[in-house]
Amino acid sequence: MAELWDTQGAGCSVAAAACPQLAGNRLNLDVYPDGCRQFLQLLALRPEEVRQVQFLRLSCNEKLIDCALASAVQLTGLTSLVLKGGHSHDKDGAIQHGLLTGLPENIGRLVCLVHLDLSFNSFSFLPECLSELANLTVLLLCYNHLQGLPEDLGKLRKLTVLSAMCNQITNLPSSIGDLRALQVLNLSENSLQYVPEEIGNLQSCTELDLSNNQLEAIPNSLANLRSLQKLRLNSNRLASVPAALATLPFLSRLDLQNNSLRAVPIEIQQCPCVHLRGNPLGRPASPEPEQISDSSSSSELRVLFLTSDEGSFTVPCDGCRVCLPCGVHLSFPFGAVSSETRVHYQKLPPDPQWVKLHHHDVLLSQVLELQPHGIQFFEEVKVWIPYVAPRSLRKREVVIRTRSGLNWSDLDTKLEPKGKHKYLAKCSVSHFSWFLVISRLVEDQCIVPQNGALLFSTVEPSIRVRFPAGATDEMRTVKMQVLPITQKELQEITDDPESTASPLLCLSQSSAINFLKPVKIQLPLPPGVTGHSLERSRLHLLHGDLQAQTWNDITNQVVLEFTHIYALFEVDHFSWYWLWYTTKTYVGGIAKKVYERLRLYQVNFVALQRKRHPEQVLLQCAPKHKVETVVKKLRDRYRGPEPSELVDMFEGEQFFAGFEKGLELDADRPDCVDGRISFVFYSHMKNMKEIYVKPAVDGREQDVNGQVSFYRGAIPDTIPEDCTKKRKGPDSQWLATLPIKLPKVKSHFAEHHPSKNGFSLPPLNLGNAETGYLTETNLLGIASRIGADWRTIGMNLGLSFQQLERICHNNREDLDTQILEMLFVWAKQNTATQDCVKKLIEAMGQSGRQDIADEIESIIELGKKKYSESIRRVGLDQESSNEDSAIAMV
Repeated sequence: MAELWDTQGAGCSVAAAACPQLAGNRLNLDVYPDGCRQFLQLLALRPEEVRQVQFLRLSCNEKLIDCALASAVQLTGLTSLVLKGGHSHDKDGAIQHGLLTGLPENIGRLVCLVHLDLSFNSFSFLPECLSELANLTVLLLCYNHLQGLPEDLGKLRKLTVLSAMCNQITNLPSSIGDLRALQVLNLSENSLQYVPEEIGNLQSCTELDLSNNQLEAIPNSLANLRSLQKLRLNSNRLASVPAALATLPFLSRLDLQNNSLRAVPIEIQQCPCVHLRGNPLGRPASPEPEQISDSSSSSELRVLFLTSDEGSFTVPCDGCRVCLPCGVHLSFPFGAVSSETRVHYQKLPPDPQWVKLHHHDVLLSQVLELQPHGIQFFEEVKVWIPYVAPRSLRKREVVIRTRSGLNWSDLDTKLEPKGKHKYLAKCSVSHFSWFLVISRLVEDQCIVPQNGALLFSTVEPSIRVRFPAGATDEMRTVKMQVLPITQKELQEITDDPESTASPLLCLSQSSAINFLKPVKIQLPLPPGVTGHSLERSRLHLLHGDLQAQTWNDITNQVVLEFTHIYALFEVDHFSWYWLWYTTKTYVGGIAKKVYERLRLYQVNFVALQRKRHPEQVLLQCAPKHKVETVVKKLRDRYRGPEPSELVDMFEGEQFFAGFEKGLELDADRPDCVDGRISFVFYSHMKNMKEIYVKPAVDGREQDVNGQVSFYRGAIPDTIPEDCTKKRKGPDSQWLATLPIKLPKVKSHFAEHHPSKNGFSLPPLNLGNAETGYLTETNLLGIASRIGADWRTIGMNLGLSFQQLERICHNNREDLDTQILEMLFVWAKQNTATQDCVKKLIEAMGQSGRQDIADEIESIIELGKKKYSESIRRVGLDQESSNEDSAIAMV
């Protein structure tokens, strides 16, 4: 195997020797296409440094993963090992599972390992050697192909988090009850049919998720889980639940939605945290025969309401309606599936690699992916997708576009109003794939038989196409789109008051063969021109290819006939046609310029900073008519420079924002590479990202002035001085530059975190010399990583519900202050607690934020190391004390 990765020569070796990914005790190689190769090279060139690594991340979508993993066992000091797949996509854009199907037999050598992530791989069963990792506390097995869990799973006695969601697990071993330290157990989206009684032995469990399975009953022993706070049993087949669940003292959520409950105990009904929506409560057990025969009616279908943490649902044979949290509705009629079928869904941001918009298309929704792709239903499934209606676009239509293989096609779509400026686009499909809502030019079409036909535009009825008899020997479909152009718009672009043009006509057909007889096209003459007054030398008929990259003057290649208001000509193949009346000689170049400008949007960039936390920066780009509204809406919370000057941008164009001159990004984002953040501009969607920045140099002594620059393509090697004043020419990659200012750290604390309701950010030293210290600066950095899950973290830190509600009320609409106050209130209460740092790490792990827990451990380890070194320097360590005592005795 070694020969497989040592094929790049000395160049790769030199690159590996200077590899910036090796940072202290961390090695993150999962975001690089050849991360496994880099790991093997690093291990060969710098073995001593690599063996000190405690946090290792590798991508399992590489062929070298088995070789890399076999070598990784040498890193006996590893505490966190992330071996995830899902870093690549297939030809349809679907996430590919990793290649990992097993683990090295000697993986038990990793005696320090406490965190293992095997998500998005191809495990069908877990190897026995996994049970040798006795110190493991977090085990993530999500999105694999597991049929079950091993019987010896109970040997992992220190396990606190076990997540095996999105597998095909049908049963659980009885040894699961031996995991007495387990706090979080997630087995959602599997095929569980029963749960063993031993699950009631998990006395430390605070969160249990069994949603989206096939459970018809649950054991009474669940009532023994006295530490349980969240119990999710939604989207199963439960017909009854034990009343004793209502006696669990700390239960804050009991989710029983979308089951078969026709009655529930009165104790459960009165429980304030229970959710029962989507159950046939009070309905008779057996529907009447006439109800069965009419079960295809959507009004009789069972309704499933999904929550935001559910990514799949089960479609029964008798059909159902599904309401997704993103606003999408699905209706599966009776008989749509022959057996129960699991459907997965997700809303995705549009990726220009997968979403190809046609010229003049406008995207109105995010991408909805329904899996499994290609599934064939016996009855058509109805899909409703919400979108925001375009206000300024006239003579257009809204359709749902779907992807099949490598091609996108438009579906027959109906529109239903949902609210002010909000609509639902409805279609019927027999397969699942990717769906999005777009606004396009109105498309008229007709089928042309052998005896001819007539096609006219519903946008401009004076535009007509006549097909004579014998024009085709086989039936073919012809489509027509028309783009109207106002004279004001045309004259602004050309700066020529004498130029005028007809609407732009696009014709296409289903056959690649030219027509057998010429087809006659009727176009209206440009505004202000009549057949009696026109000067033929100024009239030009332009032809463009389907991509509209070039425009050719074909006036002398066709026979033009004129009436008082129309021009008529004949062609035998279809493309774009445009009638111009102008004195310009290079009319093709003018037409190209006008066509491109008709596809562009005039855009402003905005960079705003939080008033209370200037390091939190909001980046946004918006069409010029929306900028004033956007800035006015955000003025209470944000401040910053005026919007940039106007920039022309295509719908669906990708661009970047990068920080220069003293500023750099202070967060890991999947769309951030080398300090630049990727955007894709869509005129009717929020082109917005909120990130944290920090000084590239120490900002304690002085304010830091920097800039954020928007540009196309790669980051320029050198930054010209004048880019701080204005953007460069329209043909340059550079678009705009906006200033950002960060105050010095001391004034930042004093100005932006003043005392409030007795709360402030005092100097802190949480912990002790043995366990390590956390300072107020450390906590501020930790707070920047926390998001909307701050309440969950606060609960796991031991803050009361009333405290959290008070924090939320006192800092309404200010998420940053809510997070900071939660964290520092807890810190103030625990300044004298010796193991408070350990509790903070555990709380982060319990809240599903192992990334923050790992970061805190790294901070602590670094602090302990510095403390030990300082002790050793002054001769106060134990070894030095012993030597001094021996000398004194002599």
